[in-house]
Amino acid sequence: DFAEATLGTPSDEEGLKWCELCIAPDFSVSAVADVAGAELCGALKNVVALGAGFCDGLGYGGNTKAAIIRIGLKEMKKFCNMFYDGIDDDTFLESCGVADLITTCFGGRNRKCAEAFAKHGKSKSLDEIEAELLGGQKLQGTLTAKEVNHVLKMKGLEHEFPFFTAVYKISYEDTPLEAITTTPY
Repeated sequence: DFAEATLGTPSDEEGLKWCELCIAPDFSVSAVADVAGAELCGALKNVVALGAGFCDGLGYGGNTKAAIIRIGLKEMKKFCNMFYDGIDDDTFLESCGVADLITTCFGGRNRKCAEAFAKHGKSKSLDEIEAELLGGQKLQGTLTAKEVNHVLKMKGLEHEFPFFTAVYKISYEDTPLEAITTTPY
């Protein structure tokens, strides 16, 4: 099957060399001179996938999930631009951005575990579900949600990122699962 990837490199010249090395007939590789943007997309998309998984576990439909993905992408972009200089907005339209976000929100392990968490009505912790479902693999979204929330709380910015904050609070506090759609975004 055809697949694609984005390389975050310090320069266009270096990116071109890596692309030439990695490209194949069924594998397209592009490079962006935005290392931080590519890396942040890779981390933050896992938080959004938790929100998508909550929607799946609650039985919400495609329109709800699409809205959650859009809201999450907006907060990804806002977070990156607020805390890092030189983020290229076009990076969010690359494979490392929107494409990886969609893939993770429909099939990734963060989505899968969040769906189970919601189906169990939060009666099992995400750590317990991770151990049951992933056979030793680890969730990235839970750790990233904690780290993002720590930064937001320290800077008094939780209100600026209601989606990221809701995902964290659903995951680790007494906030009900339904807050994924009842929080004003």
